[in-house]
Amino acid sequence: MDLTPKEIVSELDKYIIGQKEAKRAVAIALRNRYRRSKLPKELREEITPKNIIMKGPTGVGKTEIARRLAKLVKAPFIKIEATKYTEVGYVGRDVESMVRDLVEVSVRMVKDEKQHEVEEKVKPVVEKKLLDALYKTLERKEGESEEEFKEKVKKDFEAGKLEDTLIDVEVSEAPKALGMVSGMGEINFSDMLGGLFPPSRKRKKMKVRVARDLIFSDECDKQIDNDSLNQEAIRRAEEDGIIFIDEMDKIVGKESGKGPDVSREGVQRDILPIVEGSTVATKYGNIKTDFILFIAAGAFHVSKIEDMIPELQGRFPIRVDLKNLTKKDFKEILSVPKNAVTLQYASLLKVDNIDLEFTDDALDEIAELAEQENETSENIGARRLHTIMEQLIEDISFNANGKHPMAKVVIDREYVQKSFSDTKKKFDLKKYIL
Repeated sequence: MDLTPKEIVSELDKYIIGQKEAKRAVAIALRNRYRRSKLPKELREEITPKNIIMKGPTGVGKTEIARRLAKLVKAPFIKIEATKYTEVGYVGRDVESMVRDLVEVSVRMVKDEKQHEVEEKVKPVVEKKLLDALYKTLERKEGESEEEFKEKVKKDFEAGKLEDTLIDVEVSEAPKALGMVSGMGEINFSDMLGGLFPPSRKRKKMKVRVARDLIFSDECDKQIDNDSLNQEAIRRAEEDGIIFIDEMDKIVGKESGKGPDVSREGVQRDILPIVEGSTVATKYGNIKTDFILFIAAGAFHVSKIEDMIPELQGRFPIRVDLKNLTKKDFKEILSVPKNAVTLQYASLLKVDNIDLEFTDDALDEIAELAEQENETSENIGARRLHTIMEQLIEDISFNANGKHPMAKVVIDREYVQKSFSDTKKKFDLKKYIL
C-alpha cells in the first residue's frame, strides 16, 4: 500500500489522539519501506530500516501507534515484552523466539488470504460433507421417501436450523506441542519434527457449526500449496515485519557487575544481533532479520535511553518522546476516534435496550477527573478513562437487562459529579496538604 506519510498520519489520527512526533516518525519509516521496494536489488540490499525507540509513560499510545500502523499496511506484527527474555544460560525464553513468533503470524496471515482465494471452490465440498453426515445422523420419518427426507434436511440446513445438531465427522488432528526449557532456552520438538509426523485423522462427534470450520480448514489445506505459502510468509516477515519491543527500560540497568543487572545487560546483548541483522532458523525455513522494522518502547522513569549498551543504542537511531495526556487530549479520546470509549459503552448497552448519550459538559468533567487522577495518583494515561467510565456507568450497566423497551439515558455534568463526589473531595483536600 503506497500511502504517503501525511496519509498514514491521517489514518492514525482516526484512532490515536495527539503524539504528532511519534506518528510522523513511524509514517516516515513506513514510507521508506515503500521507497526501498522501488529501488534496484543491489541498492535495496544496502538500505536497512531506521529503527525507532519511543519514550513515554504508560497509556499514552506507544503500542497503539505501532499496532495500528501494522494493521494499516497488513504487515506481520508482534508485540513482545523485553522482560520475558533472559540471557542465554539462564532459564527462560531465548530472544530468537520473537522472530519465530513473527513468522507464525506471517504464516497465519498468508494462510487466511489463500483460504479466502479458494473459499468459493471449497464451500460446495464442505456443504456436501456436512449434508452427508446429517443424512446419516438424522432419522427418516415413517412413510417418507429418501428424496423427501434429503430435500427436507437440505432445506433445514440451508435455513440454519441444524447448526446445533451433533454429527460424526472425520477431521485432521495436529500433533500435540511437545517442548522443554533447557539452559539454552526453549526447545519445541514438535516444531523440529513437524515434517516427520503429519496430522492424524480422527472421527469426532461435534455440532454442525464447529464441524463447518474444521472441514473448511481441512479442504483449504488440500487446495493450498504449503511450500509456496511458507516462502511467501517468510518473504513477508523479512520485508514487511514489525516487531514491537515493549518494557525496554526494564532491561536497562546501571552496570554493577553482579545481581540482576548482569542478566539485564545480557538480554540487551542477545537482542543486539537480532536487531543488527542475523539469520534465525524456523520450522518454515530460515529468516533474515536485516530488514524487519523494530520499534522499542518504555517509560524510562528510572533508567534513561543513554543507559542502554552503546551498540544497541546505535541500532535505534530515531528517538521519540511521547507526552503526558492533558484534559484536552482526554476529551478528544472520549469523542473523536472511530473506536471512542463512549461509543464502545453506548454500543454495549444498546444490546440491553439502553440508548446512552453523553453531553459535552459531561465529557469535560470526565476529562478533568482523568487528568486529576493521573496527577495525584499513578499516571496510567488513557487507561484511566476505562477506570472512570466503569465506575460511572456501573449502576446503569447492572440494572440493564434487555427486558424493557428502548430507554434513553443522558449522562451530564451533574450525573458525573454526583458519581464522583467522594473523589472530588479527595482532590480538594490535597490542595491543603503540603
